[in-house]
Amino acid sequence: MQAILSLGSGGIVGFVLGLIGGGGSIVATPLLLYAVGLSPHVALGTGALAVSANAFVNFAGHARAGNVRWGVATVFSLAGVLGALAGSTLGKAIDGERLILLFAFMMIVIGGAMLRPRRGGAAAASVPLTRAVAMRVGGVGLGVGLLSGFFGIGGGFLIVPGLILATGMSMINAVGTSLLAVGVFGLATAMNYAASGLVDWVVAGQFIAGGIAGGWLGMRAACSLATDRNMLNRIFAGIVFIVALYIIWRSVGHA
Repeated sequence: MQAILSLGSGGIVGFVLGLIGGGGSIVATPLLLYAVGLSPHVALGTGALAVSANAFVNFAGHARAGNVRWGVATVFSLAGVLGALAGSTLGKAIDGERLILLFAFMMIVIGGAMLRPRRGGAAAASVPLTRAVAMRVGGVGLGVGLLSGFFGIGGGFLIVPGLILATGMSMINAVGTSLLAVGVFGLATAMNYAASGLVDWVVAGQFIAGGIAGGWLGMRAACSLATDRNMLNRIFAGIVFIVALYIIWRSVGHA
């Protein structure tokens, strides 16, 4: 039964990622926690690994399409992985129930961010990696990596606007470039949790397999519903709010 729940939960996350291009990682932890039945810290560690794998799969497609700005991606990822390691170390030291409660409040912030329309910068052919740009990219990467590691999330909702703010790159380049950071951050977080025995490898494999199938279905649906993307974001944000309130209710009830 757990295998079916893991595959199904991974399918839901993959479908969301394929449909609206983000937000899937924020529902991974609640699904692993309440549907699959993992403990809080194991759910965070396992979810981080699954998010990382899905991000690398999607990153490969964007790299082939030429949507990745490699210099920016490298600086952002190197700075961010330090933050992710620090954040995940801090997260492991906090009581699991309290960490999940904080995670719920983070979900509310993410839901609010998803309600804002996305705007890209100028569609530049290249992004000059000057010292000033590198400093801005590295600073944003460090901060986002810290949050990503602490909450066990991909952080794409923060990375994309952060890259646009720091470099002025277009939305499609920001999305493609961000996926390398999402994958690296998730992997760093997962390895830190795994070092403490807080990753369920079997569930992670099942979750990733479900995510690949769900992602394929989500991308097909996205092509059919492309004109309703903002509406889809609003609907998903509403779901995030509901799940966050449920987690808060459950956490307060156990207090």
